[in-house]
Amino acid sequence: MNPVDDPLPLLPVRGIRLGTAGAGIKRPDRDDLVVLEAEQGSVCAAVFTRNAFCAAPVQVAREHLRARPRWLLINSGNANAGTGQRGLEDARATCKLLAELTGGRAEEVLPFSTGVIGEYLPVDKIASALPAAVKALAPAGWAKAARAIMTTDTRPKGTSRTLILSGTPVTITGIAKGAGMIHPNMATLLAFLATDAAVAPASLQDCLAQAVERSFNAITVDGDTSTNDACVLIATGAAGGPELDETSPEFPLLAEAVRQVCGELAEAVVRDGEGATKLIRIVVEEARDQAEARRVAEAVALSPLVKTAFFASDPNWGRILAAVGRSGCPGLDIARVSIWLAEVPIVENGERAPGYTEEAGAAVLARSDIPVRINLGRGNAAQTLLTCDLSYDYVRINAEYRT
Repeated sequence: MNPVDDPLPLLPVRGIRLGTAGAGIKRPDRDDLVVLEAEQGSVCAAVFTRNAFCAAPVQVAREHLRARPRWLLINSGNANAGTGQRGLEDARATCKLLAELTGGRAEEVLPFSTGVIGEYLPVDKIASALPAAVKALAPAGWAKAARAIMTTDTRPKGTSRTLILSGTPVTITGIAKGAGMIHPNMATLLAFLATDAAVAPASLQDCLAQAVERSFNAITVDGDTSTNDACVLIATGAAGGPELDETSPEFPLLAEAVRQVCGELAEAVVRDGEGATKLIRIVVEEARDQAEARRVAEAVALSPLVKTAFFASDPNWGRILAAVGRSGCPGLDIARVSIWLAEVPIVENGERAPGYTEEAGAAVLARSDIPVRINLGRGNAAQTLLTCDLSYDYVRINAEYRT
């Protein structure tokens, strides 16, 4: 299933309803408010940004996560970040507003915001739109929700998986938003997933954390970690069947399906990176350990010189080799490093590969999907990291973000 298809072919999850409405937070002509409701008894897991400059909704969501929440309240157009005590009060006020409409408690609502930093949340606009969002609650609301959470995204992002656990059909559906301010340090975006499987709370949290580490934490667009990052996984148990935990024989099947959903959403975010024209898949292999493999992959993925060369389809392989060399790996022997662009060897033993031609390299860089394989020749660890090129449009989008 293609995660960037429009319309999105997303499957309902038993026990989950979503509703959207237009609050006019930034633009008057689109839905920008989402309510997600999980049935009584659902379990919720979440991970949040590690940015020390942490938005008010993230702080409130962390507090409310302990109360076994049943509702998510998401707005786009305003991040409610850098807003001090008033920002916290505003986030809590919106939770109370939703609770009053649904008959729940404010602590059962997790708030999420995305958009411009440093402006106060327009609570009055949210209050006016909330009744419509609650009235619109429906199992098939996933696709509308995926659009309502967009900011600089050019297309909605969502995908679904089905599998059989203990003879029972189970669904996993997820949506995400993100195009800029994307860098591995939790989720680097907003993502919301749900399954109708029954999962023990601690196991659900472990399942999400491991999936995020191999997906959302393995992408970068521009090296900027957001103030509002969050990824949520809800298990309703509405499919029936036994409760799964990490000792259950079928738990790995569920965990792999969650990882696949996160992986598709993460790749969709990179493909839709601000101004991006190419997806770059960097694979570092034969590193001494996982940390070293990741350090090298990030050095290449974050290099403006590498990213601009890829945008121009310029096979300037010296930029890749230079990024590997400055990655800070102790004792790195550049004479043992080899690099490939797809099937084309460009570096062997630290120097230009025999038989390499600029024409062959340029042909690979003209593709929309470009694999880069870097062999360090010093161990058994590996890391894959997704990134994109750096184009003129990235500068334009971010220069004009508030105008």
